[in-house]
Amino acid sequence: MHPIKPDPEAATLDAVALDSVDRQILGELQADGRITNVELARRVALSAPPCLRRVRRLEETGVIRGYHADIDPASLGWQITFFALVGLETQKEAVLTAFEAMVREWSEVRECHMIRGGGDFLLRLVARDTAHENALTARLTAADQVMRVQTLQTIRTAKDVAGVPIPG
Repeated sequence: MHPIKPDPEAATLDAVALDSVDRQILGELQADGRITNVELARRVALSAPPCLRRVRRLEETGVIRGYHADIDPASLGWQITFFALVGLETQKEAVLTAFEAMVREWSEVRECHMIRGGGDFLLRLVARDTAHENALTARLTAADQVMRVQTLQTIRTAKDVAGVPIPG
C-alpha cells in the first residue's frame, strides 16, 4: 500500500465535511484505485482540476489513507488464511503494546485487531501450507505474554470487499 501522509495541520477526520461529490469520488476510487483523474472527473460530473483538488484534499485530511493492489494470495503460494483469537495473561498497556509490536514484525500477520469479548486480539494470518500454519500457531502460543490461542481456518470466502460502505 502506498500510504498517504495526512497533513498534520488539516482538520481531524471527524471535522471533514463530505458532500455528495466527495462521496461519489470515494466510491469510484474504492472500486478502482487506478482510475485516471480524467475518467473520475467524468464519472462524478466535474472538470479534471477541481476533481483532482478534491482527491488531494481527501488524501491530505486522511480520509483516503492510501492505494494498493488486491493480490490473490494463492497465486503467490499463500494457500491458507486463518484467524487466531489470542488471549493475553494481562491487559496492562505494556503487555498489549509489546504483543502488537511483536505481531507487527510477522509478515504473515495481515491484520491485528484488539477486541472486546472472547479474547484480547483477533489476527488474520496467511500460511503457505498446514505445516506453516502450525509453526505460526506454535510461535504465537510460545510468546511470553500469550495465555491462549484459538485458531480458525478459512474454508472459503463468500465475500471479501475492501473499504467501507459509502452513503449517498
